[in-house]
Amino acid sequence: MRDMRRRDFLATLPGAAAAAAPAAEPRLGVDLFSLRSQNWTAFQHLDYAAKFGVRTVHFSEIRFLGSLDDGHVREVGEHARRLGIELEIGMRSICPTSTAFDRNAGTAEEQLLRVMRAAKIAGSRLVRCFLGTFNDRRTPGGIEARIRDTVAVLRSVRAQALDMGLRIAVENHAGDMQSRELKSLIEAAGPDFAGACYDSGNPCWVLEDPHSALETLAPYVLTSHIRDSYLWNDAEGTQVNWTRMGEGNVDIGRLLRRFLELCPGKAMSLEVIVMGPRAYPWRKPEFWHGYENVRAADFARFLDIAARGAPQPPRPAPPKERAAEAEREDFEASMQWTRRFLGLSAI
Repeated sequence: MRDMRRRDFLATLPGAAAAAAPAAEPRLGVDLFSLRSQNWTAFQHLDYAAKFGVRTVHFSEIRFLGSLDDGHVREVGEHARRLGIELEIGMRSICPTSTAFDRNAGTAEEQLLRVMRAAKIAGSRLVRCFLGTFNDRRTPGGIEARIRDTVAVLRSVRAQALDMGLRIAVENHAGDMQSRELKSLIEAAGPDFAGACYDSGNPCWVLEDPHSALETLAPYVLTSHIRDSYLWNDAEGTQVNWTRMGEGNVDIGRLLRRFLELCPGKAMSLEVIVMGPRAYPWRKPEFWHGYENVRAADFARFLDIAARGAPQPPRPAPPKERAAEAEREDFEASMQWTRRFLGLSAI
């Protein structure tokens, strides 16, 4: 029955009729930021994820690993392989001038090289990282200067990445870059070793349509974070909510289909973050500081999505003692929705 559902779904994809062989099953995974409040060990994270039949577990921050010690990451990698799970290892900002960069952990190059070593030992084929956040668009020199600084860091580790057989996946993160800006970063650094971690929720934090962002970044995508969003317009601008899968209005189903077509074989890891709304008061002139280079055509697509939405009441934050449980509920509901949509068996 599962195979029949998958064949029915795959038959809806463009070009499916001409395919000579059945397409591979989607590489559904989980980004552990979905479970950021659980306070679990790396092994507990893997055991939990295995219950949902995922093929990839994305350790997007060092804290989810617990340690970069050689012996520890080797054990984590071995445990993942026993479960039939592929690991992806990640870290936070590598831009030394970003507001999100942790200077106490060493230079950007030192931090990146440490995580690259851990990734190689654990069996990850890539290291995910990011530039910064929306705050960096309003720093001296703007996002263009932060892109240049990040490119310099990436170029400094290019030889080591190639020697280790690793790719560096830079995420469009927390409203830092639009997709064309990330594309320019990758091309300047070198697409022979640098690529994109496409996040479907973050384009909405930088006035961009997630479908447009996918089309732009697809040739460079190495992995992904998948999240749904709900947008609406109001008297001051646009409000953006992040939601469970299937509860947004960005047509997440069409985006999943397009991702499978454009990025075959790449991990589709759910990063479930239910929060908002976040306001974008673009009707106020002062808002546009840092967004001067946003293109009208791209902004129009963003507004079209919001025009389909109606105002939503804020979702109350769960009590602190229920935060971990609420995260699991949001993740599990999203995983079940996604598996059903993809024609995979329920877990």
